[in-house]
Amino acid sequence: MTKRKIIILSTITLLTCIGWVQVSQKYTADQLRQIYSQPSEHWPEPHVDEDVEFREIGLMPDNPYRNVDSLKPVIELGKVLFFDPRLSSSNQISCATCHDPELGWSNGRSQSVGHNHQVGKRNSPGLNNIWQTEPLFWDGRAATLEEQALMPVEDPIEMHQKIHFLPTKLSKIEGYKKYFIEAFGDDSVTTERLSSALAYFQRSLTSRTSDFDQFMKGRKDALSDEAIQGMHLFRTKARCINCHNGPFFTDNKFHNLGLHFYGGRFEDLGRFDFTGDPKDIGKFKTPSLRDVMYTGPWMHNGFFNDIMGIMQMYDNGMARPKPRPGMEDDPNFPETSHLLKKLDLSLEEKEHLIAFLHALSAPNFRMARPEIPK
Repeated sequence: MTKRKIIILSTITLLTCIGWVQVSQKYTADQLRQIYSQPSEHWPEPHVDEDVEFREIGLMPDNPYRNVDSLKPVIELGKVLFFDPRLSSSNQISCATCHDPELGWSNGRSQSVGHNHQVGKRNSPGLNNIWQTEPLFWDGRAATLEEQALMPVEDPIEMHQKIHFLPTKLSKIEGYKKYFIEAFGDDSVTTERLSSALAYFQRSLTSRTSDFDQFMKGRKDALSDEAIQGMHLFRTKARCINCHNGPFFTDNKFHNLGLHFYGGRFEDLGRFDFTGDPKDIGKFKTPSLRDVMYTGPWMHNGFFNDIMGIMQMYDNGMARPKPRPGMEDDPNFPETSHLLKKLDLSLEEKEHLIAFLHALSAPNFRMARPEIPK
């Protein structure tokens, strides 16, 4: 055997010991608990594509809008407005109708029901930790919470309220005067003040401490054996971390999961409706996975209420629709994201991933509904 062949074989042996085995190595739950109890720089390498702007998962930073004395009056006004159905033209629908604190700040429906029982086409996402989310909506059409706050109020399917009329309407309610004086110094009601108050109230909403957070704070027994296995799979074989990364488990970007129903009855072109860029057809924003198990049904259209079914879809590389007859040459037919790949997960591995999603989900906060001003 030549010296060159010996060097090549030695290199392969070394790679096998260090790299290849590490990728396929099966850890016990106890081993993973020890590994992930170390600082994140000592964790196994994540399975992340080269073009992904990766951020490691971990504890949430403190919410900078909570417990700030100067913001408390504005947040309190925003809370009252959020629960007041008089923001709608029918005086029957409030922001909390679609974002109920006892339902993870969502509403448990596939799509929201609004004015005159009209049904929208998209699912209401939860609002916890929305202070770190920009842009807003599934298609990103609102740059800030201030811009977003009054869009549902004016939407003819949702709250059906003429924005230019709303300040006059609320100015006639005597009980609101003290709230505006405390928040802004006088009792003048303007659309800018309404959107600001609603925005700051939403920014104050924060997830409660989850089992994952407890583990990250040093409680090694906070994650079950199944959940710690799921955490490892999440970062490695299952590739979830390509899109659901960082402390809020979202990249705040837009991806095509193949659920656009292009050319069909349930067609939703997603971000394209806002940008007009054909590359955005079928792209929707990555939702945070914090509290995910309390905000179903899932996806932008709310079509999926079985988390195992969703796992099966991701395992298969998600939906990959083909052009219908007559659409074969359509240059705009959207392609499912290259980040989604067939995973070959076992049933046990899928169950472990679901256990980890439960560990990311803290029980809902039961916020008392405020007394509505008269």
